[in-house]
Amino acid sequence: MTAVPPRAATQRTLWSWAVFDWANNGFATVILTFVFSPYFSQAVAETPTQGTTLWGYTLAASGLTIALASPVAGAVADRRGRLKPWLGTATLVCIAATAMLWTIRPDPGYAAQAMALIVVGNVAFHLALVFYDSQLTHLVPKDRVGRWSGWAWGLGYAGGLSCLGAALVLFVRADGPVVPLDTQTAEHVRIVGPFVALWFAVFALPLFLFVPDRRDTGVPIVRAARDGLRQLRDTFREVRQKHANILRFLIARILYNDGLNTLFSFGGIYVAGTFGMDVAEVLVFGIAINVTAGAGAALFGWVDDRIGPWRTIQIGLVGLLAFGVPMLIVESRAWLWAFALPLGLFVGPVQSGSRSLMVRLAPEGMVSETFGFYQASGKITSFLGPAVVGTVTALTGSQRIGLAPILAFVIAGGLILLTVREPKRGLVDR
Repeated sequence: MTAVPPRAATQRTLWSWAVFDWANNGFATVILTFVFSPYFSQAVAETPTQGTTLWGYTLAASGLTIALASPVAGAVADRRGRLKPWLGTATLVCIAATAMLWTIRPDPGYAAQAMALIVVGNVAFHLALVFYDSQLTHLVPKDRVGRWSGWAWGLGYAGGLSCLGAALVLFVRADGPVVPLDTQTAEHVRIVGPFVALWFAVFALPLFLFVPDRRDTGVPIVRAARDGLRQLRDTFREVRQKHANILRFLIARILYNDGLNTLFSFGGIYVAGTFGMDVAEVLVFGIAINVTAGAGAALFGWVDDRIGPWRTIQIGLVGLLAFGVPMLIVESRAWLWAFALPLGLFVGPVQSGSRSLMVRLAPEGMVSETFGFYQASGKITSFLGPAVVGTVTALTGSQRIGLAPILAFVIAGGLILLTVREPKRGLVDR
């Protein structure tokens, strides 16, 4: 079936859509990876080892919720037509939960509250991505999806870099921050919650102001929910016959994305605990990784449109393994930096290439539902990776050993991806 190209979107529209990646990456980078997660493990939890374990269970709980909710949300949105009301609601919930992290003091009594806020924020963050990613299909034709997906991911890493840098200069650095706060109660770290929330709110505005929405179908929400659930049931029944290629891709992504997300969710905790970096040093490390990751995502956007997302993802997975394995072996900071920086180049191509391939595979009329499954595939076993890390870390007392098993997820995902057929340009996978 020949896909009908979407009507031409203006440059303002496209960049307003792409800048949402810049807006939301502060949550993923500052909260989940480089600042709040090491603060939780080292200052809120009773011990760093217990903190790693609890953080793993927190991500596992949110991942399981995302896996269950995303396909349902996507199916209902397909029947309602409009995406921005759903996207706006999820965005506001994530912003509110993030802002409330200010209340988490460096005391084990606040651990449960912190875990609850992270679960709510992370679930809302990923539900927003269901509707955000779906918008790409009606903004650009498929032969330009790769570059816009890559450029948006590049903007995302630049946003994470900028948010990290601003937090470092304004609040966290030891040698005279611009805004001095009480370090005894960790105000200089806790402030990143409201700061990231404000960042997200401000830079998300262009999407809601300048990106056109899909047409409202007029279907009542109760009927949309009923029809959406029925469609999900039918999709599960038919997926092996009608959408086997999509199923293989989603299984592959379940595995390699679980490994990738787990590795980076524990990145800040790992370098802080194993290499003795303080919060400011972790911020600098995170900024450096974001520079190379953003460059990789932007550059490989062109590669995606030229050689296709399937090959782009495979290149990225090989690069992640080539540099990720030594990172878990080396003991000096110099060698850590030597392997971590080039590793960042291959993170973006895997993520943006996966979104690009999903756009090409998504059947007409099932775009949001398909992206619901896409988000679920990133989270359906996400409880497993963090749970493995938390459990192995608890059993061995070693963060290094705790992270090692997740590399098997990346390898397994790459092998299954070999069986996925990439549609020819201009065709929709059925």
